[in-house]
Amino acid sequence: MIEAPPAAILDTLADIDAVSSWSSLHKDAEVLDRHPDGRPHHVRATIKIMGVTDKELLEYHWGERWVVWDAEQTFQQRGQHGEYNLTPEGEDRTRVRFDLILDVAAPLPHFLVKRARKMVLDVALDDLRRRVLGATAH
Repeated sequence: MIEAPPAAILDTLADIDAVSSWSSLHKDAEVLDRHPDGRPHHVRATIKIMGVTDKELLEYHWGERWVVWDAEQTFQQRGQHGEYNLTPEGEDRTRVRFDLILDVAAPLPHFLVKRARKMVLDVALDDLRRRVLGATAH
């Protein structure tokens, strides 16, 4: 649960230029082009998780209460699909559902997958929450 409306959460997610300031997984990210409404369409990002760096080309699509992205094949992944689905609960509270499907290029030990999953979820939910609450406090 994030104590902010869906629009504030989507605005934070759309601010690709700032993502590396709150997401420890993102080393850099650059918007290559935008949808007509100004939201990012294609994004080039460099991520690093547990010492492994990967460069991704992401394609984003936006709705009133959701964002989805897909990544082309990379050195570390055969593909990726991610999404946030936002459900308003009152005026200033939103239930956030985050889903990420990764098709890794090589098999990984279960303990590494488990640790990586926790790191991704912490950033995707806890760090996002802190960023949104910090942005709406100003």
